Amino acid sequence: MKAQRNSPFKSSSFIEGSPELGGITGSGAIMSKEGRGVEVLGTLALVAPRLEEFQFVKVRVDGEVARLTLDRPEHNLLNERMLSELAAGINTLGERNSIKMIVIDSACKAFCGGIELGEYTQRRVFQLLDAFHGAFAAMLDTSKPVLVVVNGPAFGGGAELAALGDLVIASPKARFAQPEIKLGAFPPLAAAVLPSILGPKQALELVLTGEAMSAERARDLGLVNWLVAEGEIEKKTAEVIAKVTAQSGPVLTMAKKAILGSLGLPLRDGVRNSMKVFLNELAELEDSQEGLRALVEKRAPKWKNR
Repeated sequence: MKAQRNSPFKSSSFIEGSPELGGITGSGAIMSKEGRGVEVLGTLALVAPRLEEFQFVKVRVDGEVARLTLDRPEHNLLNERMLSELAAGINTLGERNSIKMIVIDSACKAFCGGIELGEYTQRRVFQLLDAFHGAFAAMLDTSKPVLVVVNGPAFGGGAELAALGDLVIASPKARFAQPEIKLGAFPPLAAAVLPSILGPKQALELVLTGEAMSAERARDLGLVNWLVAEGEIEKKTAEVIAKVTAQSGPVLTMAKKAILGSLGLPLRDGVRNSMKVFLNELAELEDSQEGLRALVEKRAPKWKNR
């Protein structure tokens, strides 16, 4: 079906998908369904902004850690520019060998209120969805571990940002919701990702009711790794960063590749995939040999990150 003039996208609500749109292809081309087939509308993404040109995402590199801070007061509503910056930040920093970890947090009271659609015409919505696809594809594709720190509400696209984090720290102020169903839509990314994290029953509850989930429940269901008091969140973030970055960068990448690459596969295929990474890639690393030598010599390993 075509997007109609009375599409929910023209409201001031912020959601990231509509049943009137066919979806987004893996290449980033946005497609809409016609009565006689599928019409490809094309890739509409902006030219990736440079880090020094960012307006809504603050970038800070501290040694082996790159921090991307969402900063579009006061609810961090994601617009096309902000999504493009998030994608460019992850892609650019993720390619640096010196970076071991990417941290995404917020400078606002809310972590992220979702995607802002009120200011967009029907044509701009397609560009917005393309930018949305680019940002979340960057999170899915980066080889670096991604830590998401949630210290406030994470709704719609904000909840999906958290769901795509490899590791998540939250305070009791955090709440997670997929309210799209209340606006006549559903969240296509969450519909695909949440069942593997929460299980199908909990994912259906979150999507079909649109109700918010507390940080405590999110931790119990596996969406959050660590739940800490608001005053302890920076301390916990530093602790997790220290533990992860103490490891070999290439080995972190391969461990993430083995785990995520095995998701959804039958057990035997998953084991085969993990062993392939272990035997064909890990064995070639200098750090792999260094780890074994350090164990035998009863000393701390000295990683060369290669």
